[in-house]
Amino acid sequence: MLGGTASGCGKTIATLAVLRALQRAGSDPRAAKAGPDFIDPSHHGVVVDPPSRTLDTWLQGTEGVRRNYARTDGDICVVEGMMGLYDGDRSSTAAVAETLSLPVVLVVDASAGMQSVGATALGFREYAEEAEFDIDVVGVIAQRCHGGRHERGVRAALPDGMTYLGRVPPTPELEVPERHLGLHMGAESPIPDDALDAAAEEIRTQQLLEVAREPGEPAAAVRPTRYAPASSPTVAVANDAAFSFVYPATMELFRETGTVRTFSPLAGDPLPDCDGVYLPGGYPERFAAELSDSGALATLAVAAADGLPVFGECGGMLALAESLTTAENATSSGRTEAGTTYEMAGVLPGTVQMHDRYQALDHVELRATGDHPGAATGETVRGHEFHYSSVTVENDAQFAYELVNGEGIDGDYDGLCVGEVVGTYAHFHPESGAFDAFLSRL
Repeated sequence: MLGGTASGCGKTIATLAVLRALQRAGSDPRAAKAGPDFIDPSHHGVVVDPPSRTLDTWLQGTEGVRRNYARTDGDICVVEGMMGLYDGDRSSTAAVAETLSLPVVLVVDASAGMQSVGATALGFREYAEEAEFDIDVVGVIAQRCHGGRHERGVRAALPDGMTYLGRVPPTPELEVPERHLGLHMGAESPIPDDALDAAAEEIRTQQLLEVAREPGEPAAAVRPTRYAPASSPTVAVANDAAFSFVYPATMELFRETGTVRTFSPLAGDPLPDCDGVYLPGGYPERFAAELSDSGALATLAVAAADGLPVFGECGGMLALAESLTTAENATSSGRTEAGTTYEMAGVLPGTVQMHDRYQALDHVELRATGDHPGAATGETVRGHEFHYSSVTVENDAQFAYELVNGEGIDGDYDGLCVGEVVGTYAHFHPESGAFDAFLSRL
């Protein structure tokens, strides 16, 4: 587990450098990500294949985390943490490390310190007992660390029992641009190979392999479920730059249950022959003009009106709404211009407004208000929300869930239902059971 001192300390770049270093040493590494993030794993996928797995004790439960991790092959897995090592009310890097009995390597921003790196590492190691986590902080990777005297000072400052595992040099090429929701996706802003190779040379691979260890006992391989599809359904999955936030486990579930056919609404692909449609999250707001003009959403609306089950998550819900208005823009004269409004599919009774600041960020728990493709009446499911938009709904709108916690659409409810269509701000992992309910209706 590569845990960080805080968000922005350089965990993603350190993870990529470690993965590349392990590859160069002859290992066959895999990657995983603690927390619900979709963006950091997209960078892992530029370096290793298959896709990075998601490990989150809130979304999946401890047994689900163990089950998901156990499906990772390769000979060593590098897990990138979320935020700081101990941060997170409902799930944290420390919680995932404890669940899997993984040793923790602390990523420390050393750009303005030497002895302070040692003090930081010591504090993070000792705080485990205070926070009542059974984890071992076994080593340090110094991020943004120069060579020579700087590196020697960091190494000398580490407390006894703390292994120095290398550094990531302060190279401009080892930075990923940011936008709303986080970093650019991996395919958009990949780290140059030569810069990543240079960083990998500074990782002490043999020492890293020596501190690695086998994880704890895996959970039962079979995930319990309350639903089962009557046949082997075909699921059409939107897959392009506008709809790219998909957990690998979700695709595995669809393929193990039936058949997956992908299509690109951005490209105007016709809707494949299918029994149901999954519209994952992503960035429909960045491609609102293209989506509005493609005709794919209108085709989807016709199919939905004919009773085809559709499950839309966050960006998928926005695409199913009546319209989407982009955020306001500041002009060169200092005035503010209103955003542009684009027609969306018009399936769900709501209009979307994008904002410059995020409107919600948290793990959530939802209770179904009725039977729909996301759950049965009264059933609770767990998910995650992170969005920069708000939705104004019509007075007669049918909400899919009431909130146990979270922001949702209006602070009390999340998700909209029309017939066999459901759209939510919440993103779900298969361990939540939400996709079982969807598949059971196909």
